[in-house]
Amino acid sequence: MTNDERPVLVVTNLDDPTADFVIAELHDRGVPVVRFDSGDFPATLSCSAAIGETGRWRGSVQTPSRCAELGSVRSMYYRRPSGFAFPHLDRQDERFAVAQARYGLGGILTSLPGCLYVNHPNRIGDAEYKPAGLAAAAAAGFALPPTLITNVPDDARAFIKAHGPAIFKPISVPLYLVDGNAQTVAVGEVTADEIDDSVSGTMHLFQKRVDKTADIRVTVIGEQTFSVRIDSGLLDWRTDYSTHTYTPVTAPAAVERAMRAYLKRFGLVFGAFDFALTESGEWVFIECNPSGQWAWMEPPTGLPMTTALADLLEGGLHGQ
Repeated sequence: MTNDERPVLVVTNLDDPTADFVIAELHDRGVPVVRFDSGDFPATLSCSAAIGETGRWRGSVQTPSRCAELGSVRSMYYRRPSGFAFPHLDRQDERFAVAQARYGLGGILTSLPGCLYVNHPNRIGDAEYKPAGLAAAAAAGFALPPTLITNVPDDARAFIKAHGPAIFKPISVPLYLVDGNAQTVAVGEVTADEIDDSVSGTMHLFQKRVDKTADIRVTVIGEQTFSVRIDSGLLDWRTDYSTHTYTPVTAPAAVERAMRAYLKRFGLVFGAFDFALTESGEWVFIECNPSGQWAWMEPPTGLPMTTALADLLEGGLHGQ
């Protein structure tokens, strides 16, 4: 049990098993937790905050069952909250209300004094730009496949002919619902003949397909690193988890250094890195998700990722 009464904020949507594991661990330790979805504002979430000569926010954020004093939050686990919505308003009033909520409540939550953010929402926003991530990966020293981001069909065809086989994948993944269930937009191989004028309608990402023998997911939590080899035989291992075999591995020293440089570039303390492992043993950078999932890998590998994340949140800035 802990004598520290400062709460940990967990900001995420209702359906988040990863957050559930961490909250259960913190609860077992006696660490106070206040969980909410910022998208619940203002229906079941309220906030009032004042700032003055001290330069520190005073006030609270309240849910139907919890209240967190803003000046005493030790850490925030910011995962995947839903967006603000005001369906009872007309479109113009809704745009106004969403902006006030985003920059009001959102602005308060991003400026809490003495709070350790895992990760800071603004830093997450920066790192979610895939072009910025690829540039940061190159600067950090990762090997990465040739990549083109374009809305010019001729350039896409030329790239595929020069670097094929090539794949297409989303630059960002909005929520797609099929029969009420969230769906992943799968990575797929694409040929030059399949490129048509519809490419000009928005930006697309094309990448040389890596000839891989396996995938690797590395979850960096504070100073700890958990690397797992994923054998699936799939181009996109996210499309069928039933095929997977998981094996804990050790990241090469050069990859470890590059990951630390990448996280430092964006100001992150957590990152879920994806690599393609080639036959020669090279780790090719694919992406880093600043809000990535990890809990499903813990049971088959025995890696103590829940403990590591709970340690980070419990320690707050004093534990850094």
